[in-house]
Amino acid sequence: MTKKKLALEIIKRLKEEYPDADCTLDYNEAWKLLVSVRLAAQCTDARVNIIVKDLYAKYPDVNALAEASAEDIEDVIRPCGLGHSKARDISRCMKVLRDTYNGNVPDDFNSLLALPGVGRKSANLIMGDVFGKPAIVTDTHCIRLVNRMGLVDQIKEPKKVEMLLWKIIPPKEGNSFCHRLVCHGRDICTARTKPYCDRCCLNDICAKKI
Repeated sequence: MTKKKLALEIIKRLKEEYPDADCTLDYNEAWKLLVSVRLAAQCTDARVNIIVKDLYAKYPDVNALAEASAEDIEDVIRPCGLGHSKARDISRCMKVLRDTYNGNVPDDFNSLLALPGVGRKSANLIMGDVFGKPAIVTDTHCIRLVNRMGLVDQIKEPKKVEMLLWKIIPPKEGNSFCHRLVCHGRDICTARTKPYCDRCCLNDICAKKI
């Protein structure tokens, strides 16, 4: 089976297994997803969803966050870890949104990448979840699973994995495929315990490179 055919079969099965898979960060505006994805670095989505409630209560819009000092932001987000660098990036990012984009989040990938604290993973998440454009989010679950499944061959560098997946994943499927990998990686193809291969819907086609 070619990697492209394998990818299509994996997509089909994961759709059946996780029909409602979606982003696990809570947000109702694009700028809030930008903030949350920055806070999620080395922190669980569940904790981020709790912390941002206090952050948005104090700073309810882009302008309010842009006007806040990085120190004041850090006081609120400290439980997420890496508070100093995250607060600095959020402060700078909101200032760019305010001053350059009239408070809006740009829908261009390269413009997103130019924002402080935004890397390829974050930019792809925004492109896919907010704007409904083709996106592949190479987070830790994605990288671990596609290597185990045999879609890529022992490649761990996020951008390289992303570029290889673009060649075999239909563009319209990329964003939801990555969300389903997160679900599968948390429930079945786990990182910190032995994967539950006996319960895996991909058992018969997975390369099982563990």
